Amino acid sequence: MNVNISLRAISKLHVKQASNFLINGRRFISTSRILCQEPIKNKSKEKVSFPGATGSYFTNEIRFIQSIDPIPTYRVMDRQGKITDPSQDPQVSENFAVKIYKDMITLNILDLILYDAQRQGRISFYMTNFGEEACIGSAAGLDNEDMIFGQYREAGTLLYRGFTLDELMNQCYSNENDLGKGRQMPVHYGSKKLNFQTISSPLATQIPQASGAAYALKRAGNKNCVMCYFGEGAASEGDFHAALNIAATMKCPVIFFCRNNGFAISTPALEQYKGDGIASRGIGYGIDTIRVDGNDVWAIYNVTKAARKLAVEENRPVLIEALTYRIGHHSTSDDSSAYRPKKEVEDWKRLDNPLVRLRKWLEDKNWWNENFENEYRSSIRKEILTAFSKAEKLHKPSITELFNDVYDHPTPNIIAQRQKLKQLIEKYPNNYPLEKFKNKGKDL
Repeated sequence: MNVNISLRAISKLHVKQASNFLINGRRFISTSRILCQEPIKNKSKEKVSFPGATGSYFTNEIRFIQSIDPIPTYRVMDRQGKITDPSQDPQVSENFAVKIYKDMITLNILDLILYDAQRQGRISFYMTNFGEEACIGSAAGLDNEDMIFGQYREAGTLLYRGFTLDELMNQCYSNENDLGKGRQMPVHYGSKKLNFQTISSPLATQIPQASGAAYALKRAGNKNCVMCYFGEGAASEGDFHAALNIAATMKCPVIFFCRNNGFAISTPALEQYKGDGIASRGIGYGIDTIRVDGNDVWAIYNVTKAARKLAVEENRPVLIEALTYRIGHHSTSDDSSAYRPKKEVEDWKRLDNPLVRLRKWLEDKNWWNENFENEYRSSIRKEILTAFSKAEKLHKPSITELFNDVYDHPTPNIIAQRQKLKQLIEKYPNNYPLEKFKNKGKDL
């Protein structure tokens, strides 16, 4: 039955007690309840009744608001690895803390080896995580069943969840054991087993996808959330704004984790936005928001745990802005010395290194020392080089993978394309290095 309800009609429905009502089966919230309030004595604080901003109040002052107080940055450790407030101590076990530190070292050495490999022409592309290793703390604050949508620098998150060195190397080499079947650029990892959605190159596309996935979790009644990583450069894309708005209005259990490392490739933050970082945008969308020291692994860990609690228990989206500094180049396609002084980079590396900060914290507890450091660095480097060598020797995926997984059943045009390729290879065999591919093209 069609029902048309005017504000006058609503006022007769005792909306002071019942502000929710249905029209054509859809639930609405009445904004006329404010109109029904008793007259207030303090007219300077009279609330606005218009549906566009019911939390506002009337004023007689003309005042354009250009800024608010700066949003504070939460931290647990200072640069020397000292806990600044004992009440914020993460209270973690030795094994837990050492695992995180080892994963940070592993990531650091992995980056050194694969960056050099790209420079030698052994892989086509790479992106390092130098200076941002503390973001592994966010992985530690999640449940392993929580879904992750990453961007480019989430190798540490995967390492923490159990992604093996072999799996990392296979992906970067796009070989026959690559989980992505050789269809992605290096560092575009994905793992169904670890609830990590495959990384996509187009900027910010994962952010609205994360909101949708979180809404699906909510509808299914799962007690998990979605974690979505991106940089401050991606926050300039329209997808970012659409994602935050729908997450807020639909109450999606999603955590938006912005790694603000100061540069969107070569564009410094100063030229990207004028407002108070990215965190201020979350507040504008009505989202629970916090800013954190992105070089402090325990601050990130504590914040992620608290954010997950809000998302899972109350279906409230959260925006975390982690302030950090990108020590490395944006990628192997970039030379950051063209837009920032090398001394600035070296100063950050020397004065506020996330690995050094956590190591000092561990050493203060007698959980780590110089011998442990040298032994682990030596052993993990050997493991990484072994996986590297193994991956480099494997064949590329079968040529048939060009045509698989496009449709459930091959369509006529896919079949025709496959046949055309087979004919070309037979006609020009010297132009196709089949010996590098699994099955050498015999399954085509």
